[in-house]
Amino acid sequence: MMPTLIILIVLAFFVVYIIAMYNGLVQLRNRVSEAWSDIDVQLKRRYDLIPNLVNTVKGYATHESGVFEKVTEARANAMQATTPAGKAEAENMLSGTLKSLFAVTEAYPDLKANTNFLELQRELSDTENKIQASRRFYNGNVLEFNNKIDMFPSNIIAGMFAFAKREFFEVAEAEKEPVVVNF
Repeated sequence: MMPTLIILIVLAFFVVYIIAMYNGLVQLRNRVSEAWSDIDVQLKRRYDLIPNLVNTVKGYATHESGVFEKVTEARANAMQATTPAGKAEAENMLSGTLKSLFAVTEAYPDLKANTNFLELQRELSDTENKIQASRRFYNGNVLEFNNKIDMFPSNIIAGMFAFAKREFFEVAEAEKEPVVVNF
């Protein structure tokens, strides 16, 4: 009777340990998903600001249609990307086209003094900061989740229940610097 009881206690401990490990992995996976949705919220805010910015600049620089088309196309591509790698690449393209748009504004002193334009610029700058913070939060959660998947003994549980590593949200080296807008 005593050896059976010991075996049952060890087995119960093992089952509880597996359940705790599984729940920890689920919690980390959900935190990664939440962090990704934070990035999406900030990117959506950025996407919503861009048409207003383009329309404001259009009022002053009507002959710069090529720049406006590139910004609009890059925005559409960024909105359609779904994976972290795809989003990062699309965001790099969008940042590049926004730099072109801001370069165009340099030639229009009235535009640089326009209150609406200045407010949009401030909001875009604030959004860029929030995107950067969201990226750091996401990547921190991905690091923790991926470490848990790789480390023993949680890697056994992760393998049994098909937990997959997540991609980091990385940007190109040239895009690691914030967008500089001079007015």
